[in-house]
Amino acid sequence: MNGFEAVKDGLTLDELSERLQSPFIKVLSKEKGIGFSNGHVWKQQRRIAQAAMRKLGVGKKSVESQIEAEVEQLIEVFSREKGQPFDPALPVTNLVCNVICALSFGHRFSLEDGNFKELIDAIEYIFKVGGTPFHILYELLPSLMDRLPGPHKKALHATEMVVSLAHEEIQRHKEQQSTHEPQDFIDFYLLEMEKEKMKHDPNSTYDEENLAQSIHDFFIGGTETSATTMKWAFILLANRREVQDKIIKEIEDVLGSASICYEDIRRLPFTNAVLHEIQRYRYSMLMGVGRQTTKDLKIRGYIIPKGTLVMPNLRSALLDPKHWKTPDEFNPNHFLDKDGHFVPRDEFLAFGAGTRSCLGKDLARMELFLVVTSLLREFRFQPPPGIQTLDEEPSMGLTLPPKHYKLCALPRYN
Repeated sequence: MNGFEAVKDGLTLDELSERLQSPFIKVLSKEKGIGFSNGHVWKQQRRIAQAAMRKLGVGKKSVESQIEAEVEQLIEVFSREKGQPFDPALPVTNLVCNVICALSFGHRFSLEDGNFKELIDAIEYIFKVGGTPFHILYELLPSLMDRLPGPHKKALHATEMVVSLAHEEIQRHKEQQSTHEPQDFIDFYLLEMEKEKMKHDPNSTYDEENLAQSIHDFFIGGTETSATTMKWAFILLANRREVQDKIIKEIEDVLGSASICYEDIRRLPFTNAVLHEIQRYRYSMLMGVGRQTTKDLKIRGYIIPKGTLVMPNLRSALLDPKHWKTPDEFNPNHFLDKDGHFVPRDEFLAFGAGTRSCLGKDLARMELFLVVTSLLREFRFQPPPGIQTLDEEPSMGLTLPPKHYKLCALPRYN
C-alpha cells in the first residue's frame, strides 16, 4: 500500500488488523505478547498494556520525571565531552532503554551493569538480522535453517535473552509481593493475573509467558525506533544552525529560565513543528510492519484474497507529494499555518493508524520533546571541525538509522 490515501484506508480496516505469522516471527514471538499476536490473545494483551500505561502515567508527570532523570544523565555524558567530537548513539540508546526498564521493571540499570549491556546488544542484533538473507532464508526454509548455524540463530538467542531477563524480573516482583500497589508494568500485570484467577475465566490469556513476551515487545518496539529518531534529530539540527537558534529563542521567550515540562509543547509551536518534521523527513522504519487479510476484501478497487501479506508503506504517506509541499526537503512549515501556529496533520502517519497503531507513541513523543529541548538549553550542535555538513543518507535495514557519525555539543554557558 503506497501513498497516504491507500495506507490510511488499509490501516483502519478491521480485516487488516492481524499480523502475518511467518516462520521466523512465530519462533520470535511464540504468538504471544502484543507485537505479533492476533485474535483474543492480542486484544487482551494490548488492553492491559494500555490500561497499565494510563495507570502508570504515560503522558503525565510520573513518567515525565523518569524521563527527566535519564535526560540529566544524558546531559552529564554530553558535558564530559567538553565540545569535542563524539558519537551520541550509545548514550541515546541507553536513555530510551532505561525509560522502558523503569516502566516495566520499576528501576533503571547502571550503564555498567552486565545485564543492561547484554540487553542493549540483544535489541540491536535482532534489528541487524531482520531483512538480511539469513532472515529471508529462514522464512523460506525454516526446517533447514533451524539446523544450520548463522546470524539467524544468534538473533533468536538474543530474543530468548530479553524474555529471560523479563522472567527474572517477574520472579523478583513475585517475591517482593508489591502487586497491590502497582509501581510498574509487572506489578500491574501480576495484579490482573490474581483477579483473573478469582474469576476462573478459562479464556484468560493473562499469564507469565504473555507478560514476558509483552515486555520483550516493549523493548523491541520502542528502543531502536526512538533512539533512531533522536540520532536523526542531532544530525538535522547540527546541519541547520538557524533552526536550532529559532528553537532556543522560542524556549527562552516563552519559558525563560523555568524548567521544561511536556505540557510546554503546546506553547512552543515552532519546536513542535520541528520535532514532527524530523519524524516525517527521516522516518525511522523502512516501512510499516506487515499485516495479513482475515477475509477477502476490496480496497481502492483491488480484490485482496484472505491470508494475503499486506505491507503498509508508511514512508510513502510521509513523503506523498500530493499532501506535502516539499516532501523531499526538511521543512517545519509543513506543520505551521501562516500565523506560526502548530497544525496537526492527518497525513502524519509516523505511528501508524487504526487498532494496531503504535502503543508507545505518547511515550516516544515525550522522550523526543524533553531530550531535544533540554539539550538545546545546554548545548549547540554542530559538525566536527573541518566537516561542513553531516551525512543525511540513512543506513539500510528494517530501521533506517543515520550512518555512524560524530558531532560536537558545544556548551552554551561556561
